[in-house]
Amino acid sequence: IEHLAALGFKKPIMVAKTVQQWMVGDLRVFRMESTRNTFVEFVPALIEGLADAEEPDNAVTAFDGFLQALQRGGRLISLLSQNRELVALVALILGAAPRLGDMLARQPQIMDGLIDPRFFGAMPDQRELSARLAATLRDAHSYEEFLDRLRLFGQESLFLIGTRILSGTVSAQHASDAFADVAEGIVDTVHDLVTDRFAAQHGRIKGQETAILAMGRLGSREMTASSDLDLILLYDFDYEQPDSDGPRSLHGAHYFARFTQRLISAFTTRTNYGVLYDVDMRLRPSGRAGPVASRLDSFAEYQDREAWTWEHMALTRARVISSSPEFRARIETIIREVLTRPRDAAGVATDVADMRRAVALEKGEDDVWDLKYAAGGIVDIDFIAQYLQLVHAAANADILDVNTLHVLDNAARIGVLPQSAAEILRSATRLYHDLTQILRLCVSDKFNPETAGEDLLRVLARAGDAPDFSSLEARVQETQTEVRRVFEAMLGSGR
Repeated sequence: IEHLAALGFKKPIMVAKTVQQWMVGDLRVFRMESTRNTFVEFVPALIEGLADAEEPDNAVTAFDGFLQALQRGGRLISLLSQNRELVALVALILGAAPRLGDMLARQPQIMDGLIDPRFFGAMPDQRELSARLAATLRDAHSYEEFLDRLRLFGQESLFLIGTRILSGTVSAQHASDAFADVAEGIVDTVHDLVTDRFAAQHGRIKGQETAILAMGRLGSREMTASSDLDLILLYDFDYEQPDSDGPRSLHGAHYFARFTQRLISAFTTRTNYGVLYDVDMRLRPSGRAGPVASRLDSFAEYQDREAWTWEHMALTRARVISSSPEFRARIETIIREVLTRPRDAAGVATDVADMRRAVALEKGEDDVWDLKYAAGGIVDIDFIAQYLQLVHAAANADILDVNTLHVLDNAARIGVLPQSAAEILRSATRLYHDLTQILRLCVSDKFNPETAGEDLLRVLARAGDAPDFSSLEARVQETQTEVRRVFEAMLGSGR
């Protein structure tokens, strides 16, 4: 106990009892005697490593919960005993991001990525991720095994990116790009897989094309650890020959509706490794009332004649992520034509402000730490960027970009956003994204500073480049006030 107190533990008796329980308790992870022996030898180094955590007593408690949850962990215990520097990193994961700790407890093999020499190097680009994904799937023997491996790849990627975020070795923007690269690689792989399997049952329709359009955070490449996939499926075919040529032939739109349902199922079906992604298709034409897949000419006509301003706002983030080059070009032309048509600036401003007020009524805007919906939060900035594109793209299409920060840069460069306002919005965007990456990784419900652990508060302060959490909170409040002032100066209050 004296030794534990000397190491810095504030509750050495509690720590001693916990360690004693590890040594004699009947934990599942120690069913193999060799694993227990390795762990017993490792305990002194483990305790010293946990003592280096920012909250040592909490680290011990978190590690205890982790051991209780481990189903099997011989290799993991061995890795930790041989790589002592990993202990502090695991302590940080368990203390600040229980979600990652739970993932590690269920799938200990994802720890392997942490000892890869490339882990703390440059983030893998889309090509490298695609190569890794292909290697993971190469010898899958069944559709079910294929889906399991996809899910394991997705979880391992999320874990590794999340650990880089926690350790402060990757920026929020690089993390967003990495999450998006993983999602796009998986979407493209699933698209190809489902296309081939569906054709084996139902054949193909002459001239058929399908494309997956990313919207929302995937479209803008601003994804976090908890982002779902906002998708639209577009298709086309030879209208003169609308029946598929397979053993179970389907006709035209029915073919693509069934295909889309199969595609969604590949993402959302729960297997031994959980769900791949939640998929949201509410941004499709006509929303929930519309068909799950849209024919290209119907999509173009809807966007031209029926879509509301908010739907064109959403379209500023639309990006084709899986398609043939020819079909992609046709879709991008339609989107560009919609976004660059002349609009009445005052009318758009009123629509955007009214939309923001409606969001506030539904979601609330008074919680400072609801960074998305708070007055002066992420939604305010997104709406400003979307408004600027809709009213200025006709005269200067260079303003268009799916990414909010890039839009703000473009708008300032072409002179439609004052430099002072641009600096406020850019600084706020970076701050919100830095903090959002942490919060989405570590908090599954609403963030409450009063009940949050000290590890998380320290990580947030570091991410916000603040000396402590109270300073960070003051900066967030000041930033929200400035952003809301810019929003109302440009768009009014919507009242």
